[in-house]
Amino acid sequence: MIRFENVTLAYQGRTILRDVTMHVPPGGRVALMGPSGCGKTSLLQLAAGLRKPTSGTVTSGARRLAYAFQEPRLLPRLTVAQNVNAVLSDAPGTMPRAMEVLAAVGLAEAADKLPYQLSGGMAQRVNLARALACDGDLLLLDEPLKELDEARRDDILSLLKEHTKDRTLLVTTHDPHAARVLAERVYVWRDGTFTQQQ
Repeated sequence: MIRFENVTLAYQGRTILRDVTMHVPPGGRVALMGPSGCGKTSLLQLAAGLRKPTSGTVTSGARRLAYAFQEPRLLPRLTVAQNVNAVLSDAPGTMPRAMEVLAAVGLAEAADKLPYQLSGGMAQRVNLARALACDGDLLLLDEPLKELDEARRDDILSLLKEHTKDRTLLVTTHDPHAARVLAERVYVWRDGTFTQQQ
């Protein structure tokens, strides 16, 4: 599904990633772990085609991808429900699906709110709902539990596990427990690259 071969990424004179080789097969589930600033987000951006490697190759067999960024990036003039529906068809006929996913993340009652009316944790749940609603065969999740309080983390983690089990997943996280729950393989950052955890 997605393959990184000897990928190096440099930006403004700084090497962000060095010689990363990794394969996520169709239906595979991989977690990336490492400290902030080590290049986890950059690797997701490479997978999405938002960046090009300085050297090496990134190849993807994905027909359509769904991406939940670290920052929710909600459209400010659309309601919560409209933000989720925007990845479907933006038509009334797909609104029931948007509402179904919002209910799954516990936000059905917030459907008519605008983004500025949401807490950070609520905005993050809308962000995740939008990614889950999209029928992309490659799902990229960048720190999906960020901003969530402890009471919500386990519920959302269980939801993500259930809703991503038949999709190819590449997820970044600081949380070893989340990595074990969501992924079959975990790659850990060491010395500028990611190596598979044994």
